[in-house]
Amino acid sequence: MEHKYFNKTLKVVAHRGDSAYFPENTIPAFKSAAELGVDCIETDVHLTSDGVCVIWHDDTLKRLTGGNGLVSDKSYKELLTMDAGNMFTMDNGKTFPYRGKGIKIATLDEALKAIPEMRFNVDLKDNNFDLVKEFAKIVRNNNAENRVLGASFHDIILKKIRIFIPEIASSFSKKEMRIIVILNKLKILGFFSNFKANAAQIPEFNGKTKVLTKSLIKIFHKKGVKVHVWTVNKKEDMIRFYKMGVDTVMTDDPRLLIETVNEMTKK
Repeated sequence: MEHKYFNKTLKVVAHRGDSAYFPENTIPAFKSAAELGVDCIETDVHLTSDGVCVIWHDDTLKRLTGGNGLVSDKSYKELLTMDAGNMFTMDNGKTFPYRGKGIKIATLDEALKAIPEMRFNVDLKDNNFDLVKEFAKIVRNNNAENRVLGASFHDIILKKIRIFIPEIASSFSKKEMRIIVILNKLKILGFFSNFKANAAQIPEFNGKTKVLTKSLIKIFHKKGVKVHVWTVNKKEDMIRFYKMGVDTVMTDDPRLLIETVNEMTKK
């Protein structure tokens, strides 16, 4: 039975929000993506030193705030002193339009409350069981079980997501996908039925190895698994992937992706 997370159309996922025009993974980026009409927002979470689940991609603060240190070593109060828009630029560093504008590092709870109808694809970055517990608590407290998908590159974290909050949708881990790709190349994947995830979230290539193929998409669909491809920013690739049969495209340019989907729908 298909998870309720997928009940509505899920073709356009904004990677870290409207991140081409706003500081990534911030509430303004999320609200802009929602206003554009995306189906879902992909985001990332870490746990602060005092146990707050914050939205941030990197382990460190340098790239986006200019500050030093690990997110996990900072308290939430310390993170609130950081300028999340400090280093954002659209012209290779000539100007910084959001510097000093008061954009803060947000919490997952704030994001779920800020856009209560939006679906979120949440990547748990820390290899930390406490993060999974806090994530599960926040999702349940917001009654968001049907609008949050749990993801992680850490195999053990995904296993814990499925234990601590089994009612939400989840994706395959990197290790699970590696096994799946091997089984597909051996042409025996179709004989397996114990698929623990609801979605396969994959790039076209992993290094030189082609991961996304029509045969893999076909098998996933037979098993009731959705196929999401990341991160796609060229129009010709967006069209190609949809024609291959993928369900969802993740992009840094949701404007272009929405335009592309609309054009393909009209044809």
